[in-house]
Amino acid sequence: MEFSQMPELLGLSLLLGLLALIATAAVARGWLRAEERSGRPACQKANGFPSDKSSGSKKQKQQQRIRKEKPQQHNFTHRLLAAALKSHSGNISCMDFSSNGKYLATCADDRTIRIWSTKDFLQREHRSMRANVELDHATLVRFSPDCRAFIVWLANGDTLRVFKMTKREDGGYTFTATPEDFPKKHKAPVIDIGIADTGKFIMTASSDTIVLIWSLKGQVLSTINTNQMNNTHAAVSPCGRFVASCGFTPDVKVWEVCFGKKGEFQEVVRAFELKGHSAAVHSFAFSNDSRRMASVSKDGTWKLWDTDVEYKKQQDPYLLRTGRFEEAAGAALCRLALSPDAQVLALASGSSIHLYNTRRGEKEECFEQVHGECIADLSFDITGRFLASCGDRAVRLFHNTPGYRAVVEEMHGLLKRASNDSTRQRLQQQLTQAQEALKSLGALKK
Repeated sequence: MEFSQMPELLGLSLLLGLLALIATAAVARGWLRAEERSGRPACQKANGFPSDKSSGSKKQKQQQRIRKEKPQQHNFTHRLLAAALKSHSGNISCMDFSSNGKYLATCADDRTIRIWSTKDFLQREHRSMRANVELDHATLVRFSPDCRAFIVWLANGDTLRVFKMTKREDGGYTFTATPEDFPKKHKAPVIDIGIADTGKFIMTASSDTIVLIWSLKGQVLSTINTNQMNNTHAAVSPCGRFVASCGFTPDVKVWEVCFGKKGEFQEVVRAFELKGHSAAVHSFAFSNDSRRMASVSKDGTWKLWDTDVEYKKQQDPYLLRTGRFEEAAGAALCRLALSPDAQVLALASGSSIHLYNTRRGEKEECFEQVHGECIADLSFDITGRFLASCGDRAVRLFHNTPGYRAVVEEMHGLLKRASNDSTRQRLQQQLTQAQEALKSLGALKK
C-alpha cells in the first residue's frame, strides 16, 4: 500500500467511527425513553440488578410500580355490614376467634398472621398485630385454649408450627415461633386443624381419609381412617371431647378422644354418626356447648341435630330440623357456621352468604357477592353478635340480626311462662336490649 493513500483511509475510518458513535447514542437515548415510559428506573440493568449509584431512586420507582400493579380491593356495602378488616396484602384463607373473645386471628398468602382486637370492630380504625411466617405462608390458624399461643399449618412445609404470644409492657404482643415444627406425617394436603379446649390434644385432617390426633409436643397419639373416600371438613368439638369429619359419604362421623384420670391418652372410640343426608356432606359445625350440630349436603338440604345423647347407651342423635339450600346441590364446596346458641345457621356458596333461623327453618338474610373470591371461611364470634367471612384480602363482619330476632322470640315465650317478678324483670331487660339492637340496625320487624 502506498503512503499517499494513508490519509484517505485514516479519514474514512474516523468518519465511520463517528457515525457508529452517533448511532449508539441514539439507541441509548431511545432505550432511556422506553424505560421511563415502562416505569423501570433508567439506572436498572436489563437483568434486574440496579447500578450502585441510584439504588434509592430504584426502590422508589419499584414501589410506585407495585402500587400501580396492585389489584383493586373488592368493594361491598350493606346496611348490616359492621366492619371490613383490611391489612392483608394477600388472600385470607382462615380465621379463628380466641376463646376469651378478645381477638380474631387471620392468615393469608402474604406470609403473615394478623391478630385483631374485637373491641375495635365497631370503631373507625381497626388495629392488628402482625406475626411473620418466614419463607412460607400459613393456610390454617387456631388459637390455643389459654390464648397465649396459636398454631398454623404451613403451605410449603406441610407441617404444624406453634407461635407463642408474649405480652409487652406497651400492651402489644411479641410472636415467637417454637424452634422445631411438628414432624411431617400426612401424605395428602391438610384441610383442617384444631386444638381441644381441654388443651390435651391437637387434630389435623387431610383430604384423603386420615385424621391425626397429636400431643401438644408433636407426638402422634392416634390415626383415624374415616373411610369417607375423601375428607371435606373436620373439627374438634368446643367441649374438647369429640373429633368429627365429613366427606364423600352422606354422613358425619364423630369420635371421642379418651384420656385417663391423670391426663394420659387412652384411645379414640367411635361415638355416633349423623345419618339422614342422601349425598356427600359439604360441612358441619358444633354449637358452643356441643349439644347441637348442623350439617349441609350436596342433596340440597341442611339439618340441625340434637347431639346431647349418651352414645354408650346406644342413643342416636335426634334430627330437629331440615331446611332447603338448593345452592349446595351444584356447589363444589359450601361453608357452614352455627351461632353459639344454635339459633342461626350461616351457609356460604361461592361469594354469597345465607342466614337461616334454625327454629323456624326460614331464610332471614342474604348477602350477595360479599368477596371478590369464593368464601374461604365463615365463623360467628363467641358472643353471637357478629358473623365473619373471608374470601379475598379482607374480613367482613356482619351484624347477626337473625340472632337478635331469635332472642326476641325466645324472650316472649319465656315471659309468658315466668313465675316470679325477678325472672320476669330479667327477661324483659334482655328482650328490650335485643329490640333496641334491631331498631338501631333498621331490622326490627313489625
